[in-house]
Amino acid sequence: MKTDLIEIFQTVRAAMQPYETLGFNSRINSDTEYDLWSDKNVTLMGKQRNEIYFAGLKIMKSSVTLHFMLIYIQPEVKELLHPDLLKLLKGKSCFHIKKLDETLMDHIAIALEVGYKAYKQNEWV
Repeated sequence: MKTDLIEIFQTVRAAMQPYETLGFNSRINSDTEYDLWSDKNVTLMGKQRNEIYFAGLKIMKSSVTLHFMLIYIQPEVKELLHPDLLKLLKGKSCFHIKKLDETLMDHIAIALEVGYKAYKQNEWV
């Protein structure tokens, strides 16, 4: 069980980084923050955009936050995520991670995969 925020951040970032080879770009990649974007022209929520946010990670005071845009855009996706992961959801699309074990990391990896498949299916990436 990891409780060190830096270790949690590095572990989740390592799971996110392979998506850079699948069409996403990182705009921020520091010791405390990491994000992924798709630079594609899309119509989203009735607006034309030339980019779309996928996910971001940030070390905060007492947790590591994982912002996962898909559940904001398509809230029904929450039904595909594990209840233990959903317990960490604060607000519409931000998970607050204070402890990380292999099981929770598996749930995060599955969520990222679900997100990627949805972005691919919608031609957002």
